[in-house]
Amino acid sequence: MAFPAISTARRLELLAPPERPLRMVLDTDTYNEIDDQFAVAHALLAPEKLHVEAIYAAPFHNRRSSGPGDGMERSYDEILRILERLGRTSAGFAHRGATGWLAAEDRPQPSAAAADLVMRALGASSEAPLYVVAIGAITNVASALLLEPRIIDRIVVVWLGGQPGNWHNTREFNLEGDLTASRVILDSGVPLVQIPCRNVAEHLTTTKAELAAHIAGRNPLCDFLYESFCGYSRDHFAWAKEIWDVAAIAWLLNAQWVPSVLTPTPILSSQLTWSHDRNRPLMREATHCRRNAVFGDLFTRLAAA
Repeated sequence: MAFPAISTARRLELLAPPERPLRMVLDTDTYNEIDDQFAVAHALLAPEKLHVEAIYAAPFHNRRSSGPGDGMERSYDEILRILERLGRTSAGFAHRGATGWLAAEDRPQPSAAAADLVMRALGASSEAPLYVVAIGAITNVASALLLEPRIIDRIVVVWLGGQPGNWHNTREFNLEGDLTASRVILDSGVPLVQIPCRNVAEHLTTTKAELAAHIAGRNPLCDFLYESFCGYSRDHFAWAKEIWDVAAIAWLLNAQWVPSVLTPTPILSSQLTWSHDRNRPLMREATHCRRNAVFGDLFTRLAAA
């Protein structure tokens, strides 16, 4: 699939740290883990900075689902549970995503999520792109690009996926979930902000004791998140859990919390390693997460929900 080229000037404009408020959609495999729920809540509780127009359920397959379609449905149901605790309606806001992985790099997986993304991206102005925050396998976003390549310079994809460019491999759940879709995103030239896990998002760890002190008992949403966290592990002694996905929201809220650099978009090899070509389009790669600032903002917003 050949995608329209984006000029260097336009690419640099799109990859600059965003001004707020901004338009965004959130693509999430919400039931896969317990960090997506925190990220969904963080985005929805920052309306003065983030205008969340839609949430898409992404497919996933692990011990918490029987296959990608089942994972998507479970994620959709989890999105509804979060919205219910925030007193928000899901009508026209939450959309089901793909029920399977991309079969080839030119064959999208049609879904309500992909169609909604295309519609919203085509409505974006040149001055105000639509930020597409993806915190799961990137099937829905890749499908939207394949369905309508013209949206490529109207969106900025902020993806928590893969490992840093200098890491010895790229093995990571979101990237490996749909390798074909991952290659579509990396090879399309779409403006991309990558949030790697190792040495970056993995800084965002918290504990049962910290959540008990700062959010438990504050409101139904806080109790839902706290109970989900506690239920994830039987033994909480000296145990901390990564809440990785919050990093993608944090970059939108304050780019200084998630420092990043411009770098050529890497090539995903068949050995699941990165290859590098300095002539590839620029993307932005996050290099660190300022954990205290991110969680300070998250806990404050959750407690006040």
